[in-house]
Amino acid sequence: MTLSTTENQTLETLAINTIRILSADSVQNANSGHPGMPMGAAAMAYTLWTKFLKHNPSDPAWFDRDRFVLSAGHGSMLIYSLLHLTGYDLPLDELKRFRQWGSKTPGHPERGHTPGVEVATGPLGQGFSNAVGMAMAEAWLGAKYNKPGHTVVDHYTYSICGDGCLMEGITQEAASIAGHLKLGKLIVLYDDNNITLAGGTPLSFTENVGMRFDAYGWQTIRVADGNDVAEISAAIEKAKAETGRPSLLLIKTHIGFGSPKKQDSFNSHGNPLGEDELLATKAALGWPSTEKFFLPEDALAVFRAAIGQGAASQSEWRARVDAYKAAFPVEGAEFEQIMSGALPEDWAADLPKWTPADKPIATRVAGGEALNGLAKRIPNIVGGSADLNPSTNTALKGMGDFQPEGQGGPGAMGAVGGVWSYAGRNMAFGVREHAMGAAVNGMAAHGGVLPFSATFFVFSDYMKPSVRLGALMQIKVFYVFTHDSIGVGEDGPTHEPIEQLAGVRSIPGLTVLRPADANETAAAWSFAVQHSGPTLFVLSRQNVPHLDRSNSVGDLTKGAYILSEAEGGNPDVILIGTGTEVALCVKAQEKLAGYGVKARVVSMPGMSLFEQQDAAYRESVLPKAVKNRVTVEAASTFGWDRWAGDGGVTIGIDHYGASAPGDVLMKNFGFTVGAVAGAALRMMGKEEEAKKEEGSGETAFTGPTLHHA
Repeated sequence: MTLSTTENQTLETLAINTIRILSADSVQNANSGHPGMPMGAAAMAYTLWTKFLKHNPSDPAWFDRDRFVLSAGHGSMLIYSLLHLTGYDLPLDELKRFRQWGSKTPGHPERGHTPGVEVATGPLGQGFSNAVGMAMAEAWLGAKYNKPGHTVVDHYTYSICGDGCLMEGITQEAASIAGHLKLGKLIVLYDDNNITLAGGTPLSFTENVGMRFDAYGWQTIRVADGNDVAEISAAIEKAKAETGRPSLLLIKTHIGFGSPKKQDSFNSHGNPLGEDELLATKAALGWPSTEKFFLPEDALAVFRAAIGQGAASQSEWRARVDAYKAAFPVEGAEFEQIMSGALPEDWAADLPKWTPADKPIATRVAGGEALNGLAKRIPNIVGGSADLNPSTNTALKGMGDFQPEGQGGPGAMGAVGGVWSYAGRNMAFGVREHAMGAAVNGMAAHGGVLPFSATFFVFSDYMKPSVRLGALMQIKVFYVFTHDSIGVGEDGPTHEPIEQLAGVRSIPGLTVLRPADANETAAAWSFAVQHSGPTLFVLSRQNVPHLDRSNSVGDLTKGAYILSEAEGGNPDVILIGTGTEVALCVKAQEKLAGYGVKARVVSMPGMSLFEQQDAAYRESVLPKAVKNRVTVEAASTFGWDRWAGDGGVTIGIDHYGASAPGDVLMKNFGFTVGAVAGAALRMMGKEEEAKKEEGSGETAFTGPTLHHA
């Protein structure tokens, strides 16, 4: 039916109330969810989505669209209402199945699950920080590809956040770097309603948010009435006009707006209104029907105008891209390539290679050389570290610093006093691990760039929530972690990861690679740039030899492979290692041969990849008939019993390390050739020989953690 827009309602008010009632109906229908935020923020969302947001509901992946992130992901019905109303492929039936099995409307937004959702949000502050990364990606792409008279990258990143987002530490980190970078095309709308899940903000959040963001270098704009479309519009216009600072719009709203009993109450935050209160709310708002999921056609037409507007905007942009390609054919071809996600044909031409005769190097060093080799050929590899480039070896040499236009100061990474610009490929995240993880996630979700982050492995704990969401979203992002074990040495147990490997390996959908040497590290990077999901690198501080692969069967892409076979095959024992400990297995193989024991050495850089192989391949590497197995890894033994098998031995460390040179720690904690050979000999019933190897002076008094499967 078509509703008259008289009777105390303007069409604008009707459209805003359509968001409110559709959201409340869906939450009530599910008897689960958060109605308060969508009801309170409806006017700002309406204003943004109908008057400013550049998007095409018919093509959610259009490259030059504005990005919208609902950081307050608990209010997911707000974005689902907007997506349905503006014409995305999200039928009303899906809203009726909100939070139900198999629906496209899960409790919190999920990228890749619902058309139009840019990133998975819900853990507060993540979306805000993703938005910072998206704005960084837009700034870099614009600086690299736009030419005078030819603009092919020109869009904004918008986010709606709440009090909870602004309380989280990750948001402080992300806001700080965004202000430093002067990301003028980042605009955040703050749903300032003074309510949290457990009560009012006076319980825990009484700071002056505006002053804090002023100090970060943001433009702050206060909107006194969160229902005043004209005031909100003026604020967004002012934000768009400010090109040198990101903008925070502090919009004073009322949670659960329109509910006679639950407006301005924490009771509307995370609970349905209730059938009676829902009816009372409809009456209070002058809603024309008591029927659930009623959509006034006049209001729907206002939102559906986005379809035609979006198609026209995309068509105009496509014409600009065609003109750009005609004027700049080389850059135009490259721009089309990076938009498609394809790699250049010669992408691997500069990957380094090493021979066993070369000087041993740390896998972090090899990783840096491999990364730089790839970056020479793949133009959109960008990223940086948490103030650790000299240690993580992740600086892209000679490729400039991603900074606001200006003169770099002394000691500036890469530029060393040169000119800074947004076209630089080295991104200095500062000591902000959690925001760094979320920002590179946002960059990857934005598209057009292949981003990496880097820090010490022990600090993966600081950014694990971001890594987890990267895995959930299956975005193409590279997390580099160095200083991977007690081999860190003198920095001591605070910096020596023990349980972290087991932790990151437990994350579904995340490929974790701990390469054994330089060549395996280069292979890990080769895998990562071709892989469609996230890859996490675990790299060493200490040097390792370049292993002989003349006798190997398989490679890193299989997750585990036979690095060195026993002479004549049919091994008596299998030695399984990862990372730097594989070299111990190779030397132990030589020792065992002297006792007449035939050992196979298996390198297992990627457990999850090995698990994905078919049964025949797994059997070829780890035949069930060979019960004698020794696994070696300078980390927690948790999870290794699966590969040790029945009767096998797992060598690891289930306690914290110490402060001393790395080689001293390895010896004192039992990661020696003698310990590995001794464990294998004991399996073979060669007790005296085992004692001889273990007592050879290589193995210290503490010994390794030995777990018998």
